[in-house]
Order: sequence, then structure tokens, then C-alpha cells
Amino acid sequence: MPTVAVIGGGPAGLMTAEVLSRGGAQVEVFDAMPSVGRKFLLAGVGGMNITHAEPYAAFLTRYGARIAELQPLLDAFPPAHLRTWCHALGIETFVGSSNRVFPQDMKAAPLLRAWLHRLRQAGVRFHVRHRWQGWTDAGELLFLTPDGEQRIRADAVVLALGGGSWARLGSDGAWLTLLAGRGVAVSPLRPSNCGFDVAGGWSEPLLSRFAGQPVKTLAVRFADQTGTIHARKGELLLSRTGVEGSLIYAVSAALRDTLAAQGAVTLELDLLPDKPLARVIAEVAHPRGARSLSSHLQSRAGIKGVKMALLREILTPAQLNEPLQLAHAIKSLPLTLDATRPLDEAISSAGGVRFDALDAKLMLHTLPGVFCAGEMLDWEAPTGGYLLTACFASGRAAGEGALNYLKTLHAATD
Repeated sequence: MPTVAVIGGGPAGLMTAEVLSRGGAQVEVFDAMPSVGRKFLLAGVGGMNITHAEPYAAFLTRYGARIAELQPLLDAFPPAHLRTWCHALGIETFVGSSNRVFPQDMKAAPLLRAWLHRLRQAGVRFHVRHRWQGWTDAGELLFLTPDGEQRIRADAVVLALGGGSWARLGSDGAWLTLLAGRGVAVSPLRPSNCGFDVAGGWSEPLLSRFAGQPVKTLAVRFADQTGTIHARKGELLLSRTGVEGSLIYAVSAALRDTLAAQGAVTLELDLLPDKPLARVIAEVAHPRGARSLSSHLQSRAGIKGVKMALLREILTPAQLNEPLQLAHAIKSLPLTLDATRPLDEAISSAGGVRFDALDAKLMLHTLPGVFCAGEMLDWEAPTGGYLLTACFASGRAAGEGALNYLKTLHAATD
């Protein structure tokens, strides 16, 4: 029975282990943390969004510049198959109002427990607190463990080491240097699905009252470094340094790249995206009599709380008291961002092992018998189930690739 070392116990690594064990390999899973699936569990704290149920053609577009590379993997294990796989584990799923797919109980832990039980029954062995250090001169895998260094030989290796965010959960990106030193083409890791800093920071009055609060039902619009306009509706969150949340994450790649090219980018916030400008002008210009501006905007336009605070934060008193300027600002409030939050704070990362360093089976050209899967590959996607789906699909592809490699190797030695 051939032995395969799977390094990394996240979704990609565990899916690889499942495919390999079903294919007759002895699978040894190694993870640097005290237990596997830690980032997976934390991602499920607010509700485990496993995949997305939008039409498949639209689903594929969420992978941006990496559609061509990821589509074959996703075609082989699309969202519908992932849901069926969950059901086979005894985890029922449902589609939420936003087409996001969740386990019935919204939790990650039951799914992980059922999955690990099935893997152990299939003979998969787990080795935790094993931090991969690369290879020895003799070609053995080198691990740092509480008992000192350990050297492991394997017939094939699958690396599923995650990206560079949330280092405390094991995804520290240390593998980038190890692989680059072996001639593997890699791209620098960058934050993805991340927050951004507001130029000059927020004022103390806004911070003290509204930091951490959501801004609901608004739209953002901006031009990237190529002049392409990005526009999206949703909700964001005011952080202590700027903005984050689902609306920002959805455009974070374009924001990040524009910041890198220009040094700053100005978002136009539409605080009333469901009302046309002409109506907002009419509401704001309506005589307010003795009422305060806050009372007037709340009663006429529904502007209150954090939205009112943003207007006061960005506009001058003169602009606030000139109805036409105020109405235009409500529909297009300029907010300048000048920095991306650090990689370790990001939900995910871009960059990693380039696809031109891999063959169609996800094996490294420079290291035969070594495969890569999951977030350590050079791709990115927004939140909404897209990240997990591609991790599962790439893990499955890497497992099948490793099985094919072992069969070829066995045939060559017969």
C-alpha cells in the first residue's frame, strides 16, 4: 500500500485524504496545530457558509482572473456535488435568502466531527503539532514536533498549507520560502476579503459612538487603476481604522490593486441606493422649519444614526446646510481609503503557488510527486461560499492527481 503524506488539515487537505484513502493509499495527515480544521471551525462561528446556490455560470465568474484554471476543478466537484457530499455525512443543508448555502444547524463542528470519524474509519492517520520544515538532503519530509525533529518518507506528498491570513490558526505562509527555494514559481501573498483604512482616520466622536456598527443598505462605486467602474450594493461595517464587511470584501481585490497602483482610492457611498437623486433632492430641499437637520433628514429621507454620522464626518457645515450639495453627497459621499489592513487580519489571501508551476493534476513541475491544493494556490474569491468550494474542489483534484501519479509510478516499476 503506497503512503501519501498530506500536509495541512484544513478542508483541502481533508478532502485530499478522503480521495486518497478511497483509492487505496495509506494516508498520513500532518498539521502544525493541536487539532485539524481550526480555521474551518472559526469560519463557521457566525454561520458556516459552505457554498453558494446561484446559477453555475455566474458562480464561476466569482473567481475572476483564475476562472480558466479553476473551472476544470469546479466542473468535477461543483456546488451541487458539495451539498450531496455534506448530506452523505448526515449534514443537511439549506439555501438562505442570499443564495448562500448553510448546514441546517449553521455550525461547522458537527460536519467536521462526522468527516473526521469517516476518515479515521477509512484508515487515515492524523499527526498534530507537526510543523513542516521542508525536505532533508535525503528527500525525507522534515517536521518539527514537541518530541524534536521527525523525518518521514512518503511515495507522494500533497501540500494543503493554507494561505497567509489568520496565522494563529496555522496559515502563516511560511511554506512560500520553502517552495521558492526549491524552484517553485510563487506569487507574493496579499490580503483578500480584507478591511481598509480611511485616510486620516475617523474622528473621536464617530469612533466613540459608531465603531463596530454596520451601515446597512448602501452602495459603493469607484474607478480602479484601469478606469473600470466597480459598483455594488450591500452593507459594510465601520471599523476603528476604516471600513470592512461583506460589501467591502466583495470589491476588496479591485480596491487592493488600485491602492497598490495609486496609493489611494476614493469610494463614492450612496446612502440611499433605492431612491433616485431627483427624489432625494426634493426630500432634502423640503422646508424643515424649526426642526434640526438630523430630524429633518430622518423624517424626509430616512437618514439617521451612523449614516448621519458619516455625513457629518465628511461634509463641512456649509455643505450640510446647502440642500443641493447635501442631496448629492447622500447619493455620492466621497470616502478616501489609503491602506489595506494587514495580511494576518484578512479573511483570506491572494498569491501563492502559481498555476504555471503545476500540471493539470496540480503536481509541481519541479518536484514530481508533490501536489498542491487549497488556498496556497494563486487564486482568490469573495466570501459567500466560494472560498470553501474551491478548496474542496482543488483538494479532490490533488487527491486524484496523486492517485494517478502512484499508478504511473507502480506501472513503471513493474
